[in-house]
Amino acid sequence: MIDTNLLSFPEEKVQKLMMHYKEILAILGEDTEREGLLKTPERVAKAMLTLTRGYDVEPREVLASAKFKEDYRQMVIVKDIDFFSLCEHHMLPFYGKAHVAYIPNGYITGLSKIARVVDIFSHRLQVQERMTTQIKECIQETLNPLGVMVVVEARHMCMQMRGVEKQNSITTTSDFTGAFSQAKIREEFMNLINR
Repeated sequence: MIDTNLLSFPEEKVQKLMMHYKEILAILGEDTEREGLLKTPERVAKAMLTLTRGYDVEPREVLASAKFKEDYRQMVIVKDIDFFSLCEHHMLPFYGKAHVAYIPNGYITGLSKIARVVDIFSHRLQVQERMTTQIKECIQETLNPLGVMVVVEARHMCMQMRGVEKQNSITTTSDFTGAFSQAKIREEFMNLINR
């Protein structure tokens, strides 16, 4: 977990965002000089830079930085990877768990790097469907495994707080390549993540 108080942000970006958030508060009818709101534009600016920090990192480089030759050809699963993202349509959070599997083809990667790839893609303005595919493609292109499968389960605040207001709905997306085209292998993966 990253301590956001230790993150450094480009001052120019912070200042520009602060100016816009102060204007938004005024448009909403708030007194921007009210004590409780004096530091809000700065806090929101830094929060947005934290929530979108995935634009500054190349996920393929992260995977490749811990790529090891290994003659292992069975399924590798990293499941229950917590993530938080922002829906690009309303800029409201969606959050949940990602489950990722791959079948190595001569190379493996550090297990934490799989979670980092999820983290990088989730820290961008997103839609769940695209994020699922981006994670899959990144692993496939970098490691060239026999197959990759990604399942993402999420709750969307844009559905819970506004619009349809359905608090208990969960959206599940999946994408796969290679060996996971076989129903038997997909079923094994699903059984393992649902234990």
